[in-house]
Formats: sequence, structure tokens, C-alpha cells
Amino acid sequence: MSASTSGRKPRREVGDLTLETDLGWAIRLVSTAFSRVATESVANLPGGPRGYLVLVALTGGEPPSQLALAKEVSLDRTVMTYLLDDLEAHNFVTRRPDPRDRRARQVLITDTGRTRLEQVRGSLAAAEARILADLDEREAEQFRALLSKVAQTAQRESIAPVETDC
Repeated sequence: MSASTSGRKPRREVGDLTLETDLGWAIRLVSTAFSRVATESVANLPGGPRGYLVLVALTGGEPPSQLALAKEVSLDRTVMTYLLDDLEAHNFVTRRPDPRDRRARQVLITDTGRTRLEQVRGSLAAAEARILADLDEREAEQFRALLSKVAQTAQRESIAPVETDC
């Protein structure tokens, strides 16, 4: 199946590639720069960036199980257990039996956790603004939306079997 019949965009030719157009180069630079400026924002949060992602994931919808939460934030379930222990020790989250399956535990963010998340989020917003400084507000919003789509694809691809033409 060709790129045009599969609905995918044609791949760039090697001759068209420059460092500035290389996806890996761009992702690495953005990730490194963001990590550098954002690490300070989440340093006092149990689990640092991982703790932050867990708290963000808990702010919407029905409380997930520990396993579902681990999958959502792409963490090993053993790592998730230790992280939740730390967050719970600081009263940022609580766990309770799932009413539909008493063997599973739901994870809930506490009011203390929400307050701390708001503080961290404010600090992270300043860090994000530094990274996105060359974009206007519309471009920054569009970049976030597109990057989120790519991240969702990457997350699906990391757990889905790879199909080959062989």
C-alpha cells in the first residue's frame, strides 16, 4: 500500500532533510530545555515530574484504579505504587477500594493535592512561557494541541504491536 492510498502523508526525501527539519533533533532540544526549566518547578513535589503527571491525571473524570493510572501516565505499576505511597504520605492523594471491584484501588486527589498542583502549575506556566517565547498565543495553543496528538499516537504505538509488511 502506498503512502497516498494509506491516507498517510508521503515521507520526506533524505535530500530534503536538514538539522532544523529533523524531528528527533527538535524533540530532543525542546525536551532537554523544558526539563531544565521545569525541574525546579516540581522539585519539591514527591516524585518530581512523575508526581506532577499523576496529580494532573487525577484532576478530571472518575477516579482511576492504580493500574489504569499507571497506564495513563506510562509508568510501571511497581513504580506507581511507590510514587502513590509518597504522594499519600504528603496528603496529596488518597486511595480507596473501587466500589465496582473491591480488589482494585481507586486513586483520588485531595484538596491539599489540588492546592499544591495549582502552585506547581503556576510555576510551570512560567517555565513553559520561556520555551514558547517565540510563538504568539495562537501558535502556542496550536503547538500544544498538535504535540498532544503526537504524544497520544506515541503512547498508543508504545503499547500496540508493530505491524510489518513482511
